[in-house]
Amino acid sequence: MTATTEYTAPALDKGLDILELLAESSGPLSQSEIAGATGRSIGQIFRVLSTLERRGYVLRDKQSGLYGLAMKLFELAHRHPPLRGLVSLALPIMQRLAEQALQSCNLAALDGTEVRVLAQVESPADFGFRVRVGAAFDIATTATGAVLAGRGQGLDRSVVGVETLHPGITDIVAPVLSADGAVVAALTVPYVASTFSEVDVERVQELATAAAKEISNLLHGGAFTES
Repeated sequence: MTATTEYTAPALDKGLDILELLAESSGPLSQSEIAGATGRSIGQIFRVLSTLERRGYVLRDKQSGLYGLAMKLFELAHRHPPLRGLVSLALPIMQRLAEQALQSCNLAALDGTEVRVLAQVESPADFGFRVRVGAAFDIATTATGAVLAGRGQGLDRSVVGVETLHPGITDIVAPVLSADGAVVAALTVPYVASTFSEVDVERVQELATAAAKEISNLLHGGAFTES
C-alpha cells in the first residue's frame, strides 16, 4: 500500500451521509426521502437506519415513520471542550439569575419531541423547584417546549406560562438564540409563588430575558468555541 491509498468503509459512509442529511434538514424525513437525498436505495439504507436508531443517533416516530436526529451526537460532542463551553458560559449567568430572582433556573434544548435539561441552578432561597439535569419532558406539555419549537410570544419570543405538569408552578422561559436568530436553547425559571416570594413574575421575566440575551451574545462573540 502507498501513502496515497484511500481506504473506504461504505457502511460508515452511508451512516455519516444520513446523519449529515438529517442535521441539515428542517424537519424529519421518511426512508424514501433519505434514500433519494443520499442517492441510495431504500434497501441500502434500511439496515443503517435501524442501527442508527438502535444506537440512539436517530429517532423514528412510531406513527409517521419519519426519522430525525436524537441528542446522541450532542451528548458525544458535549464531552469535547468547545461544546462543554455552552453550559460553562451559561452557568455563571444562570447563577446570577437565580440569586436575583430568588428562584431556580434551568437550561434546556430539544431532543426529538422532548425537552432535555442541560443545566440547573437551584434557588438560593429556602424554597424552589428543581429539575434533574438530563430529565426529559414532552415538548407539547411545557412552556419551555413552546419556546424551543419557536412558538414564543413577542419580539424576544419569551413565554410566561402555567406549567401543566406541576400545578402551582409558572414557567418563565426565554430563548437562547444563534447568530442567525434560531432558537438553540431555552432558559427557564420555574416560578414558585408563595408568601416568601420577594420578586414578582414581571421582574423575573425581565431578568430571565436579559440573562438569555447575555448567553446568546456570548455565543455570538465566540465564547462557544472556548474550552
